Amino acid sequence: MSKEAFTLRLFFLLLVHGAFADQAARVLEFSRSRMEMRDDQYTTEHTSQRANHQLYMSSQDGLKEADKVSELPGQPGRAGFDQYAGYVTVNATSGKALFYYFAEATDDPSTKPLVLWLNGGLTCEFYRMTKLYLEISGPGCSSLGDGAMLEIGPFLVNGDNRTLSINRYAWNNVANMLFLESPAGVGFSYSNTTSDYDNTGDTSTAADAYTFLTNWLERFPEYKGRDFFITGESYGGHYIPQLANAILSNNNITNVTIINLKGVAIGNAYLDDSTNTRATIDYYWTHALISKETHLAVQRNCSFNGTYMAQCRNALAEADTEKGVIDPYNIYAPLCWNASNPRQLHGSVIKIVVTDFIIFPELLFPSHQMVLQAINVDPCSRYYVESYLNRPEVQRTLHANTTGLKQPWSGCRCKNRTKSLFEYFILNFRVLTKFHMLSDQ
Repeated sequence: MSKEAFTLRLFFLLLVHGAFADQAARVLEFSRSRMEMRDDQYTTEHTSQRANHQLYMSSQDGLKEADKVSELPGQPGRAGFDQYAGYVTVNATSGKALFYYFAEATDDPSTKPLVLWLNGGLTCEFYRMTKLYLEISGPGCSSLGDGAMLEIGPFLVNGDNRTLSINRYAWNNVANMLFLESPAGVGFSYSNTTSDYDNTGDTSTAADAYTFLTNWLERFPEYKGRDFFITGESYGGHYIPQLANAILSNNNITNVTIINLKGVAIGNAYLDDSTNTRATIDYYWTHALISKETHLAVQRNCSFNGTYMAQCRNALAEADTEKGVIDPYNIYAPLCWNASNPRQLHGSVIKIVVTDFIIFPELLFPSHQMVLQAINVDPCSRYYVESYLNRPEVQRTLHANTTGLKQPWSGCRCKNRTKSLFEYFILNFRVLTKFHMLSDQ
């Protein structure tokens, strides 16, 4: 390496190091100032939370065997792993129970870690950035429907809504995967007290998830002490750090490692509405979905402090009109055609279909099959999952909907609860030695 090249590389290394050092200094300064303001409040608030939440524990004898799933309907042959599904009661007084699906690792599960997956409110965020945003009460999206059946579970639902195919990217190839539908009101999880659905919040969700885990470990005692990780996406950016905090706090209070938490992973975490809105508008502009004038109008009229005045709302509405009807998570992908028959092409105009809090447009697109093959994505897959999980034989096999409610299973429910994920970590974790913030946008 020449002297000039070495000097140039050293310069860039120092430049990058200086940038990171400056960023770290600003983070530390923010952390210290916020800690000083909130130190007393932190102690009082969290002591109060622990005192107000009574941990419910019940006998789990025989329930593991009862939850065993021999084979899912439409499954491609016998699975090379054990799978379980069922309910864990987290509050006997209100009759609140959370539903789970558990797929053990395909190879030597006794040596593999236990990984919990939590979904958030993906569709809820989509509504916030459209003129069709509805004020819908409810907590989020299903980790069974989205996480297990659409993303990282062992099986995917085929287009016939009846059969499954093997997911070669399944996480249970390397870990024991636990999918939890949380809080009550999401998916198959329920409460016999309807007010529980209206009073759901981040703190109660973390408390219920912690109660679920402690009871579940009694049902599956071989996983006590196992390396444990919490993973998820989207509004899991709220659920995951608060559950992690509950685990660490209770381990500290009891001076016993009740749950052996080793780490957390959050994909594309939902931070807060203002951050999400600003980033989304920037994303639209940098991907040529909106004009420069509209982008400037949003910047000029929106303060992004949680309050949206009339001029800001008008600018955001114009941005939404310009971008058109697209999948905001994959702007180059085709969209689902029809809720009842996704493969059927009909009509030459845009039509919006609103079903179970999910918006799917129907667009005339003559190269539909060719595009699907090119990008290996089926935009109607969510409908396949919804149809599959509403089949009576599937629910019986999963030991779900045991009370026989007529209300169909649906993937998402939404509620507007936002708080800065970064601020939560800074305020609630005393030692944060390493952190990385990643995003898919």
